[in-house]
Amino acid sequence: MNTLQKLQTYMVGRKALLPAALILSAISTIAGMIPYILIWFIIRELFTAGANFSSGLIAFYAWWAVGTAIASILLYFAALSFSHLAAFRVETNMRRFAMQKIVRMPLGFFSSNTTGRIRKIIDDNAGITHGFLAHQMPDLAATILMPLTVLVLIFIFDWRLGLACLVPVIVSILTMGFMMSEKGKQFMKSYMTSLEEMNTEAVEYVRGIPVVKVFQQTVFSFKNFHNSILRYKNMVFDYTKMWEKPMSTYTVIINGFVFFLVPVAILIINHTGDYALTILNLFLYVLITPILSQSIMRSMYINQAFGQASEAVNRIENLTAVAPPAVPANPKPIKGYSIRFANVSFSYPGANNKAVDNVSFEIPAGKTAALVGASGGGKTTIARLVPRFWDSDEGDVFIGETNVKDINPKELMSQISFVFQNTRLFKSTLLDNIRYGKPSATIDEVEHAIDMAQCREIINKLPDGLHTKIGSEGTYLSGGEQQRIILARAILKNAPIVVLDEATAFTDPENEHLIQQAFKKLTKGKTVLMIAHRLTSVTSSDNILVINDGRIIEQGTHKKLLQKQGAYASMWSEYQKSVNWKIWKEGHYA
Repeated sequence: MNTLQKLQTYMVGRKALLPAALILSAISTIAGMIPYILIWFIIRELFTAGANFSSGLIAFYAWWAVGTAIASILLYFAALSFSHLAAFRVETNMRRFAMQKIVRMPLGFFSSNTTGRIRKIIDDNAGITHGFLAHQMPDLAATILMPLTVLVLIFIFDWRLGLACLVPVIVSILTMGFMMSEKGKQFMKSYMTSLEEMNTEAVEYVRGIPVVKVFQQTVFSFKNFHNSILRYKNMVFDYTKMWEKPMSTYTVIINGFVFFLVPVAILIINHTGDYALTILNLFLYVLITPILSQSIMRSMYINQAFGQASEAVNRIENLTAVAPPAVPANPKPIKGYSIRFANVSFSYPGANNKAVDNVSFEIPAGKTAALVGASGGGKTTIARLVPRFWDSDEGDVFIGETNVKDINPKELMSQISFVFQNTRLFKSTLLDNIRYGKPSATIDEVEHAIDMAQCREIINKLPDGLHTKIGSEGTYLSGGEQQRIILARAILKNAPIVVLDEATAFTDPENEHLIQQAFKKLTKGKTVLMIAHRLTSVTSSDNILVINDGRIIEQGTHKKLLQKQGAYASMWSEYQKSVNWKIWKEGHYA
């Protein structure tokens, strides 16, 4: 399917507008050519009739010239109105359809695609297609029809001058063909990729400014953003240098019709002796031949815009090409809330190594299992296979006796609560944020969740209590306070399965103590899969799994693993040493 066919699929209800715009633009082009001919008729009348010219005939030509010029403008305005209406529909639907696909993506998709990149690809590329359809497409009719009309005219009046006109046209077309090479297409891809990189780096830099300032790392943190700008600058500069000589040659030739016409006109006069007709024809050619240069230049812009629109559509399609979690044709109900991994393996898209390699374990309903190990070992990936952030490549994940792939995604998500180390609070009221866990919850239920999550003191100190708006237009909360609000949301949801991923990684001791109390209430009687670096938080777990390079190398209770004197015992020893570290200051421990 070519680019225009792809764009038409988004023109729901307005497909007829684009052909109508092309037709109106074509008629406008023809109407716009008529004044040139009428002006030539006026000049011919004045030139040949002398003092005996017919004022009535000249007025007739003049009024028709004015009328056709106005008609051309009005027709072109109507063409642009139609094309804009079609373009707005395409732009809107591209964003709508892309977002409809995005919200159905597996949650792992958002781990590998930054919000800045997603916004750039969807928003900006949809805007690019708008410019192409609204402006370049109506000009396409003029770009095709106008040169054909001019070519007919230049050979009707004097074929010799017509041939002279074709010389710069042919040379300029050859030059343009050189410029519209494969390098141009590659440049367009590199250009749009660079814009995405700059946009992503800019968003990440702005978001990290508070951390940057705290650690006094401004220059260092700006490096990635600065490098993306430099790469963009160097790429554009090199491409511009490549075009320098061809574009200069093209500009000189395409605007140099007169240098070809005048010598030919002199030769015709010397050969025929007909000064009047030759000069009249020369004047007409000087009037209409610049239209050819405009058409060629316009075709370059259309070609460039078409390439940009094609790349824009492809980028949106590539972004949304990730298949959403498959919805089973005959979903099976969840029976029981145990979690079981059976020989599960998984690799991230494009990766050569397995992030999870033949993992098998079981968490009985109501019990807690903890995943520990070095960063990057696969703990988070294992945890995220339960709610189908991604689907396993090999083996199966079960809840109760039901394969997660056989459970309706909505039903699956309703049975799992998540608490991650990176909190996600919306720029809305605290009440709205907590109610995301259960939109139908009553105020009493929300208040109960707040108390269980140890959030009461947070609510009481805010000016509007639960109705306090947080974010850029309201109150800001600390990391630990945000984590407790997230816990209130999870408690309100009251799902039978809980996934905790480094939920206390960045909290201060006071908040950690409160969060641990909230965890006990959140996880009471629930099936819990937790990830933690602070080993003291997993000592009471029913089963501890030590993960390394995507594999389970040890598992058991805290006591049994210490007795094994293996990897976990070594980790515990190192952890205990780090807890007892003291700072040596001025001859003594501080």
